[in-house]
Amino acid sequence: MGITKRLIAVTLAVFAAASMVMGQSSSGEKSVEQSYLQDAVERMIIQEQSRADSRDMKLVALEYIGEAIDRGNAGPEIQNALDYLALEGILYKTREGGRVAHNYPEIRTKAAAYLGGLGTVEAKNTLVKIVMADPEPMVLTEAVKSLAKIGINENDETINTISWVVTRFDVLHPDNLLALSALEAYEVLSANGGIKDGNTIKTIMRIADNASYIRPVQDRAKALLVKLRNGGSGK
Repeated sequence: MGITKRLIAVTLAVFAAASMVMGQSSSGEKSVEQSYLQDAVERMIIQEQSRADSRDMKLVALEYIGEAIDRGNAGPEIQNALDYLALEGILYKTREGGRVAHNYPEIRTKAAAYLGGLGTVEAKNTLVKIVMADPEPMVLTEAVKSLAKIGINENDETINTISWVVTRFDVLHPDNLLALSALEAYEVLSANGGIKDGNTIKTIMRIADNASYIRPVQDRAKALLVKLRNGGSGK
């Protein structure tokens, strides 16, 4: 079934669910069953909208995702939708006339931000994929922020991934916002056991010494080195 037909089917399901909710509740209050049904329909709509061809439809999906996460309605369907939106055009590719279609950095950036709101291992894994594959600094910056927000750094995987992407850009195209988000992530993640990887320390040192970065970013790197040297006290 094509995207358009699936969206039509989902729309019909929405109307059916709405009719059921209205028919079952005369007091204006939703039963547990009605709330569950509404949440399930919402997740189904989001999943279909995320795979629509329209950029605007994807933006609507992201808006619904944000509302769903705020309400705690963040099941596997939400994770799957965000995974697709965050990696479409990079790892999930469709081609039109020989060119990659649906390559929307702003969509991937918003999706990366919402993955941080999920806070799950699965969300962390998707964010690591983003950092390893996406070429856009604004997407990477948001992904690094979300990795710090989730705070999972088993076997130093997260810290090592962040160091890798900063080094990748540091060689030819240093990016101040990416570097700053990395430094902030290091500080957050180091609180859960410190930084044991020498390459990460080297990355921080490069930021501190690289004149291509603006002074506030360099100063932040120097301050972080002092803090780490003093065991995280910052004194």
